Order: sequence, then C-alpha cells, then structure tokens
Amino acid sequence: MTDNTPTVVVLHGGDPPPAMDSIARVAELRPTTEDDLAAALPGADVLFVWDFRSDAVAEAWRHADSLRWVHAASAGVDRLLFPDLLHSEVALTNSRGVFDGPMGEYVLATVLTFAKDLHTSLRLQDRKQWHHRETERIAGKHALVVGTGPIGRAIAAQLTAAGLHVHGAGRVARHDDPDFATVHASDELTAVLGEYDYIVLAAPLTDQTHGLIDATALTAVKPTARLINVGRGELIVQPDLVEALEAGNLAGAALDVFDTEPLPETSPLWEMPNVLISPHMSGDTLGWTTELVELFLENLRSYAQDGALRNVVDKQRGYVSGTERKR
Repeated sequence: MTDNTPTVVVLHGGDPPPAMDSIARVAELRPTTEDDLAAALPGADVLFVWDFRSDAVAEAWRHADSLRWVHAASAGVDRLLFPDLLHSEVALTNSRGVFDGPMGEYVLATVLTFAKDLHTSLRLQDRKQWHHRETERIAGKHALVVGTGPIGRAIAAQLTAAGLHVHGAGRVARHDDPDFATVHASDELTAVLGEYDYIVLAAPLTDQTHGLIDATALTAVKPTARLINVGRGELIVQPDLVEALEAGNLAGAALDVFDTEPLPETSPLWEMPNVLISPHMSGDTLGWTTELVELFLENLRSYAQDGALRNVVDKQRGYVSGTERKR
C-alpha cells in the first residue's frame, strides 16, 4: 500500500461482503459492525455501507473527520440522507443497475400472479381442491409506475413488453417521455389513480413521497385495481391499505417492503387471500451480492486512480445524477 491508498470502512451487520480480498488489493480495509463504527471512521476516506438497513451512520457521523465518499450497497439511500451528510461535501453513490432488471421481473410476476389467480391455485393445491375459475388477460391493461428512475423504467419495459399500457408518475409532469409517454406529477396523483388497473410504487422515500398512498389516494383507485410496492414500505400508510383491502376498495396488493421489517406476525396482511407478501427480496437474484461488490470495486478503482465516481446521488433530491470527480 502507498500513501495514496484509500482507507475504506466497510459497515456490515455481522456478515462481511464476499470477495473482501479483492477490495483489500486496492484499499486499506476496516471492516466493522455498527457498534464499532464510530471508532473505525476517524482517518477513513471511504465508507462502504454494506448493511444498508442500519441507522448507525447518522449516529457516528461526527467521527468521520476525513471522509470523502459514502457508497450504499442498495438502490435506496433514504437512511443516509440525514442533515449532516446532506450538507457536507462528501459524495454519495448507490448501487444503481444491480436491481433494475430483477425488480422489473418481480413486478411482472406479481401482475401475472394476480391476473392468472396463481396464488389461489397454490392455496387450493395445498388443500387438494379442484376449483375451476376464469382468469384475466394482462394485454391491454393500464399500469401506473410511481417513480421514473432506473428501476421504474426497467419495470415499465417489462410491463410494456407484456402488452400493458404504461404511464409514469414523478416530480414533474411531461408528455414526451421515451419509456412512459405520459408522466403525471406526483402531487396530482389522486386525480389519475382511477385510470389504472395496476399501480406500482418504485419511488425513493423522501419527504414528498412519505405516506403517498393514504386513505385519500386509496379512495381514488377502482376496486378492481392492484397495488404493487417495491419501493419503500413508508410510501404507503399501512393501516389505510389494510382498511381499503378489508372494505373491498382494492382488489389486491403485492408487497415486498413494509414500514416495519420483518412484518410482525400480528399484521392482518398475512391472512388476506388477496395479498402477496415477500421479505424485501424483489431485486435479490442469485449472485446479487457479488454484483454489489464488483460495482463498488469498479468505482473504488476509479476513485483511487482519478477521483471519478459513478452513480452519484443528488443528495438534495435522492436521485442519481451521473458522474462526479471527488478527490
């Protein structure tokens, strides 16, 4: 190692990332858990947040006296958008690209599951019951993807290829988007929700999107619509969703994220036959952890050589802005 070798703190939850030896070839490593993060940060140049569900970074931030770059092993960075990091000159990057395609496939799978009533078939099979039903077509149905970032666009591509008409919802309305054609403004969402058969949440968690789907929004959807959430659990006011499902104001929901994880056993969502539950895994396909490390390592090599970083997040908005030079 030379004097220019970056020092990288790797925050993990007890299981370090795979192929740590590859990172060690280009950096001085300080693997740590959240209990020891404060002691590991002084003098470090880079923080690799492998345990992206931890809140420890905000608590230990005052000890980050030399930090220049924070990288999240996730697409979402909401836990890292605390004031001290927001107002610092420290660059923030995410793992855009690893999850986009898999999450698009997950959303398409849930759409097909609802349309073909596969969840009911599995329950009937468990009971050895033969019960013929008619199912739905998905071609020609209308889907709204809330969140027009890379994941939202990957979802739109999958649904469009399957024959659905797909629009988006984002911060700014427009009518010439290459992937969505029409993009509605998120603050006008309630006015258009009733037009769609599938409503897909893939937006980042911000002050503007927190509680976006509440009782008011859920009264605007048509009772045959299905809601799919692969963004963040807090995008939905969960008690309002339960009430809408119980009242028959919504035909079903596929939920991969929740406001409390793991979802408590006491949640009524577990018992609802029209709800699909998965444990925050919509983007986690075989080899995903290796891909996350490879993405970080590629960025680390670039950082060590010329200071250029890719997947840079606009910290004020929570969006990826491109490439930034940070040395």
